[in-house]
Formats: sequence, structure tokens, C-alpha cells
Amino acid sequence: MDGQVRIRRAVTEPRSASERRAAASGSRKLLGGGTEGNERLTVATGALLIVVLAAVGVTIVFIGQLLWWHLFLGLALIGPVALKLASTGYRFVRYYTADPAYRHKGPPAPALRALGPGLVGLTVIVLATGVALLLIGPSSRGTLVLVHKVSFICWIVVCAIHIAGHLPEMLRFKRVPQQTRAQLDELRSLVPGFGGAAESPPDRPVPGGGGRWLSVATAVVLGLVVAVVLLPDFGAWTTAQPLFHHHHDFH
Repeated sequence: MDGQVRIRRAVTEPRSASERRAAASGSRKLLGGGTEGNERLTVATGALLIVVLAAVGVTIVFIGQLLWWHLFLGLALIGPVALKLASTGYRFVRYYTADPAYRHKGPPAPALRALGPGLVGLTVIVLATGVALLLIGPSSRGTLVLVHKVSFICWIVVCAIHIAGHLPEMLRFKRVPQQTRAQLDELRSLVPGFGGAAESPPDRPVPGGGGRWLSVATAVVLGLVVAVVLLPDFGAWTTAQPLFHHHHDFH
């Protein structure tokens, strides 16, 4: 009888303090990291975007042969871009709602903050016009294609400046020769307010690594799913490709 009572208590009583601590520790391992974790997620996503954007650039140069890949990679960008906007938007909200940790970390450099709204707006325009062109079909060429082209060119220029300004943050997590760091410091000093000091990464491990990699993987899968779902719409463009390439109506 006593044994049955103990079993009932074990089932119905709240979890012990040690169990609650273990659950909290698991959550911190997956979701923790604070400002440092947010920065690492932003940097990792940015590095992924640089690779995909470089591939998109190649498809533009050889659009006659790589139109299918241009469409696919453009759609695959949606997931990582959404994650990048989410991570930077989270920092923005936490800073301007006076979160102590984010206030202590401080805002991005003034020049990068000034670029932010333009970069977000151009990102939305490029992706929205690209998806609209794909769904409407070749008959949509004209003004919409022009908006897509011009916004994409402006986006690439602003992205290049944005990436250059965030190089110090990206290099924090890599082993870079001291001479290279010194050259970057000298370059940043020529443009006051552009780029921040390249602080050394923390000695202790930053919690939340699993959650950050899960977020990046989810963003990649989301982009690929969108691209695969819209594959049937590629046909109209790839079939009409010689005509549009001849008249220079597409990139």
C-alpha cells in the first residue's frame, strides 16, 4: 500500500526543483545566447546570403543559359532573407524597448542604421516583384520587369555597403591575421561612424548554438520548399526565354 501511495505522489506531484532546473537548462541551450547569440545568428545568416547572392549574380551574367537557376535561387533566398530580417528586427525592438542588455551593447553604427530602412524596402521590392513576375508570367514584362531590374541593382549596391560595414562583426568569429585586422581598423578610421570596433569573441561558449543552427536550417528548407512548390511556374519563362533574351526584356 505504501508503495502505491509513493507511486501516486510521484505521478501527481509537481516536478522537483532539479527537474525544473534541467528543463530550464535545456531551454537555455536551445534558445539562449542573448545579444551575442543574436549577433552570431545574424552573422551566420548574412554569410549564407553572401554565398547565395554570389550564385544569383552568376546566373544574371549567364542568364541565357541559367534562367532556371536564377528563378530557383531567387525563390530560395526568401527563407534566409526572412531570418535575417527577423534577427535584426529583434535586436531593433529589444534596443528601442530599453532592454538593458541590448542598450549596453548599443545600436549599429550610424551609417548602417541609415542604410537599414532602404535595404529592407529594396529587399521587399526585389522579392515581391520577382515572385509577381513568376506568377503572372511572361505577359507581365514591361514596367514590372523594369522595377525588378532597377530595384535589384540598387539592392546589390546597398547590400555591398552593408556587408562591408559588418565585416568586423563577421571576422570576430574567424581567425584573421593581425595584419589584416590592422588594415581593416585603418580603413574604418577613414570613414567615421561606419563600422564598429572589432571586439574579440567571448572566451566562454555562447548558449543557444543548437537553436541558431536549427533556425538557419529551417530558413534554408523554407526557401527550398517555396522554390520547389513554384517549379511548375518556371515553364512559361523558360519556354519564352529565347524571345526575351533576344529583346533584352529579362536580366
